[in-house]
Amino acid sequence: MKKIYEGKTKDVYSLENGNVMLKFKDDCTGKDGVFDPGENSVGLTIEGIGRANLETSVYYFELLRAAGVKTHYVSANVEDATMEVLPGKVFGHGLEVICRLVATGSFIRRYGEYIEDGTVLPGGYVECTFKNDAKGDPLVTGEGLAALGVMSPEMFESMKAQTLKITKVVADDLKTIGLDLWDIKFEFGYNGDEVILIDEIASGNMRVYKDGKIVDPVELTKLILNR
Repeated sequence: MKKIYEGKTKDVYSLENGNVMLKFKDDCTGKDGVFDPGENSVGLTIEGIGRANLETSVYYFELLRAAGVKTHYVSANVEDATMEVLPGKVFGHGLEVICRLVATGSFIRRYGEYIEDGTVLPGGYVECTFKNDAKGDPLVTGEGLAALGVMSPEMFESMKAQTLKITKVVADDLKTIGLDLWDIKFEFGYNGDEVILIDEIASGNMRVYKDGKIVDPVELTKLILNR
């Protein structure tokens, strides 16, 4: 395999069959040793979280497949912490899509003078940020993405609709085990002319609460998989 990209939480390799292999790592985004999916840099390392994130991703990719949602997922090897996926080109130099069901984290840091932490956002609020650590992952609108030539308005609407649908699938599943999804982060790419979900759906990319308290990534994975 040839390494083609080294990311914060996983490395990416090209395969001879034209697909791509993701190797999950034990690094998490956060600040000062505290996990925060909204941060744009690695803040801590949790032993075993890479494999845990892979297991969670596989669980949700399979759930989405059953719901008729196409993603880049092909197969996985949990022991090696690797996942084979379809090749998908990222938008621009990388674009993250966040769906917020409850106002918290960086949303409150930006808009706290208008809204209280913990306020429900009916229907979900979708926002996009460029993956650019030096610039603090700047926000960008759908109109901005079109103006910059990153994606067409039609692609943006497809991505937004998929984000809301996927978030509902995840939130509804978590609700069955007494967990509340507050926000979740995705990455999309394009395979041909089709916008599809890429990367992962892992505990480290979502903020989940149980009985009013946030659930750490390792514990969340246990609750999801050991039901």
